[in-house]
Amino acid sequence: MKKRTIIVSGLAATYPLGGVAWDYIQYLHGFYRLGHDVYYLEDTGGWAYDPFNVTFVDDLTYHTKYLGDYLAALDPGLAKRFCVIGPDDRHWGMSAEELDAVVGRADVFFNISTTCQLRESYAKIPVKVLIDSDPLYTQSSFPQFLDGTATDEEKRNIENMRRHDVFFSFGENVGQDFCTVPKGVIDWIPTRQPIVLSSWGDAPAKPARQTFTTVLSWQPAQKGPLVGGVQYGGKNLEFEKMLDLPQKTTAELELALGGGKPPRELLEEKGWKLRDGFSMSQTPWVYRDYIWDSYAEFSTAKNAYVATQSGWFSCRTACYLASGRPAVVQDTGYSRFMDVGEGVLSFTSEAEALAGIEAVRADWDRHSAAAKAFAARYFDSDVVLAKLLADALA
Repeated sequence: MKKRTIIVSGLAATYPLGGVAWDYIQYLHGFYRLGHDVYYLEDTGGWAYDPFNVTFVDDLTYHTKYLGDYLAALDPGLAKRFCVIGPDDRHWGMSAEELDAVVGRADVFFNISTTCQLRESYAKIPVKVLIDSDPLYTQSSFPQFLDGTATDEEKRNIENMRRHDVFFSFGENVGQDFCTVPKGVIDWIPTRQPIVLSSWGDAPAKPARQTFTTVLSWQPAQKGPLVGGVQYGGKNLEFEKMLDLPQKTTAELELALGGGKPPRELLEEKGWKLRDGFSMSQTPWVYRDYIWDSYAEFSTAKNAYVATQSGWFSCRTACYLASGRPAVVQDTGYSRFMDVGEGVLSFTSEAEALAGIEAVRADWDRHSAAAKAFAARYFDSDVVLAKLLADALA
């Protein structure tokens, strides 16, 4: 494919946490490996999260050093390919003049998770792509918009989305009759998270521990979406169905817990091993090491993804798989288009979750090899991003 100048947006500096960094920067790294002239832009219009003091700040010194160090370690060629704009309009990384030059020649702008404000200069880029990483949350106000009852804020949000030219969603079932994510307003093209396999392939052949792990935030600060009279929720609603699981297996199950006020005492009483989520994701490399040290992943998904059968699949889980770590993860409808059963063991009930855990323990080597093959088949950044770009420019 012809070399393109590409801008990718995200939240890797705004939320300086290991998992967030991998979510967004694998787009930058993947496009760069494909030979494109690609840059990372962060321009949210808001403040940045300080994970040490659990507050928000406008001084981005720590955040941009964190991001710059990460990019340089991934590939020295990425070290100067970023710009973060603070709420005071200060530019970090690339200067305003350097950014203007890139924007002026850009062919495509990828606004992942609607994280970037769409300034007039960005709006002039020939192809503006919106990637929905949070199905149902993104579309929750579509019914009100269509029937004329949307609030002014909801209207503004939707109109801002519609300023883009092409639309993709991690909810690969969105638009299908069985999927209850609201339809209309926008036609979504399915896509999935790109994983730069070489960043994960050097994991030790055998993990340091025989522990099923995951990294999670328990419950969002805000209520989940209310759609069609149904109140949807976060990961905690689905996890509560699995609370007794440690008492039904001799496998060690561990949670690296972030925010959301999890019921730590209850979890420990039920037999879950707990770790501090921030400590396990303070940098992208600490986060990767935590995954590499794990025997496999066990995790539920957000209730909103599960109940709607959206087909969403976790970037975190894909990173486990690329590391040769099997995953026992809740089905959101992805089993309709992915071959599960080896490497990825999907579940819809506690009994199925338990069966998946025991299957991994019975033949870890087979499931480890299958996990790597699964990641290569479905998430290889070379394939995912080549298709994403081709679909965006079609």
